[in-house]
Amino acid sequence: MPVLHTPTPTPVQRLCTALLAAALLLGAAGAATATPAATATPVTAATPAATADEPGWTAEPAAGGAAPTRPYFYLAGPAGTVLEDRLALTNTSDRERTVTLRGADAYNTADGALAVRPPTPAAGGRQNGAAPGAGSWISFGAAATVKIPPRTRAVVPFTVTLPPAALPGDHPAAVIAAADGREAGVRVHLRVGGPTLAALTVEDVSVRGKGARAVVAYTLVNRGNVALAPELSLRAEGLFGEVPGRTSRVLPVELLPGQRVSLTEPWPGAPVLDEVALALTVTAPGAAPATATASAWFVPWGIAAGVGAGLLGLGGVVLAALLLVRGRRARGGPPADEEPVPAGNRAPEHELTGASR
Repeated sequence: MPVLHTPTPTPVQRLCTALLAAALLLGAAGAATATPAATATPVTAATPAATADEPGWTAEPAAGGAAPTRPYFYLAGPAGTVLEDRLALTNTSDRERTVTLRGADAYNTADGALAVRPPTPAAGGRQNGAAPGAGSWISFGAAATVKIPPRTRAVVPFTVTLPPAALPGDHPAAVIAAADGREAGVRVHLRVGGPTLAALTVEDVSVRGKGARAVVAYTLVNRGNVALAPELSLRAEGLFGEVPGRTSRVLPVELLPGQRVSLTEPWPGAPVLDEVALALTVTAPGAAPATATASAWFVPWGIAAGVGAGLLGLGGVVLAALLLVRGRRARGGPPADEEPVPAGNRAPEHELTGASR
């Protein structure tokens, strides 16, 4: 029966095997190092809330009789009319307060928050080249400055004069009360009668970040004349089928007419390795759905770099081994896996003459 003998590894084979194992270990270690580990959200010590001094006064819409307290003013009427309402100021301190009152335009900041503009400069009546908005329609007359005795509540009337050429739709504004370096604002939802249009678009969709930290950035534009409460949904399709997106949800933003805001939507279902086509759809009551698309590549570059480094090292090992073997052969030495035969044990050489012996 034939017996199979395992050949004894030569020094060159041992060297190649060791270098190959080292290259594979280095590549695996590089990949493991480059793979982002699950990171816990840093927890910071809770900071005690600062105990600010009691402001000493409040401002809110005045309630009529037994009517409940209103969180804001709501006024509506045709262009060219004068609307009226009342602001309640309460001095809860033990000293007299002097409160200054004015109207202000309301707008969306770049991230969607609501804000009011500072007082319009007296000269020219314009700010940043724009015509005054609904804030300039609000007037307190002679009651623009009010002195309130201690522990007293004052009700201050004001008017809103709608210009004859006022455009139909919503005109966001606010009533601002200021005293002792502090300001308090009360929203004024003001609508001029006439045709209304709810319309919005979504633009500039892109993906930022990766993995659980991926977010979809986009821009919303209100192209109508009424305030909108937008609702968003995200659908994604990858090379390997549908990718988990985001179900429809109402955004915590009130998008005012003519305003543009830049927002981000968390996307925890973003893939690790895929090419994805995104479809971002935004709707609002009374408005047609608006959809924008984008595409994004998701590649774990850290792992790819580690594997690439490992493959590069492996290629270098193989090349070094080949050069070493070729060098030994060029020097004419016997193959590394053959042992030299003593001269006395060599088989006799025969002359090939064709004659039998």
